[in-house]
Amino acid sequence: MKRVLYILLIGAAMGWPQALPAVDASDVRARTEAVASEAAVQGGVGQIVFTAGDSDAVFSVYAITGQLLRSVKVLAGSRATVDMPKGFYIVRCGTRWSRKVVVR
Repeated sequence: MKRVLYILLIGAAMGWPQALPAVDASDVRARTEAVASEAAVQGGVGQIVFTAGDSDAVFSVYAITGQLLRSVKVLAGSRATVDMPKGFYIVRCGTRWSRKVVVR
């Protein structure tokens, strides 16, 4: 508890937290559209759902140990569902990003 108090006191002395910059509505809209056009993955009950964005996407599903379990190619603008047992997985979308996914 003392550590947290010290951190807050030091941060206040340094002028932290600083005011957040103003956000332009057009910038928020552009970011939202960019996220909507990207590939996505979502864990569910007994399955993983892959969604491709504006371009084709190749998803690789890895076990927590690093073992490659499956690769799935999803065409642009479509979805694919893969049945998986309960557990934690790492899903990689090409070389763009990696996400942790939980299947219940």
